[in-house]
Amino acid sequence: MKAALLYEPGDLRVEEVPRPEPGPGEVLVQVEVALTDGTDLKTYRREVQMVFQDTFGSLDPRMTITDVLTEPFTIHRDVLPKDAWPDKVRALLKLVGLDPDHANRYPHEFSGGQRQRICIARALALDPKVLVCDEPVSALDVSVQAQVVNLLKDLRDEFGLSYVFVAHDLSVVRQIADRVAVMYLGQVQEIGEEEEVLLHPSHPYTQALVSALPTADAQGNVTGKRIVLSGDLPSPADPPSGCRFNTRCWMAQQKCVDEEPELIERGTGRPTKCHFVTPTVGAPAAV
Repeated sequence: MKAALLYEPGDLRVEEVPRPEPGPGEVLVQVEVALTDGTDLKTYRREVQMVFQDTFGSLDPRMTITDVLTEPFTIHRDVLPKDAWPDKVRALLKLVGLDPDHANRYPHEFSGGQRQRICIARALALDPKVLVCDEPVSALDVSVQAQVVNLLKDLRDEFGLSYVFVAHDLSVVRQIADRVAVMYLGQVQEIGEEEEVLLHPSHPYTQALVSALPTADAQGNVTGKRIVLSGDLPSPADPPSGCRFNTRCWMAQQKCVDEEPELIERGTGRPTKCHFVTPTVGAPAAV
């Protein structure tokens, strides 16, 4: 199988497309990324931009914010004439909620949340169609996280952007995602609409993740049953045979060791990589 990333304005979909023989994964964003070079690769890089987790490490401390935001135009010289760069820098800073008069400052003069806004502004400079956001708020304070997530949602609605949003915080995922792919040891275990996956998880690993979220009733009493996984996380360099989750799964049987399950629909309305799918949280805790 190969994972195809197909985008339309505001709608990024990951679809499984059959392939004749097993082989390495392929990423398609209008073009096959691994096989693209020359002009097509440059166009792809313009249309797909990245927002990194480390806000300080992703900015050159020797460059002013003006330098940071105009660097994309020095690479893609056909996008914007040089005399329009100052106005574009001011517009980008306003767009992400920063003072344009601070354009000549350096990254260390800004807070972590402000630096992430600068990184988002840089990613938007070339008017991309897709932003790949790698844990963009995990290093920020909770209040700042909410501000950045709200900014990303507003930008998505305003410009018709699609996001590939990588996160481990399910509360952030619920705020930003339309579709969710749950991964374990480098493989997708379950994929579907956000509400279905997080409210009615079918894969045991997804169930364990969702059960870790604290829930309470109107009186403040903790509700829900936590699924505690046993054992240690296996090495991604030497994953278990068969289903990669079988060493920690309370439902595992010999078939899970002998045979790797396919990521297919198994009666839940969405693809799940498990031989013994259950529709929702409620399995006994593993000890």
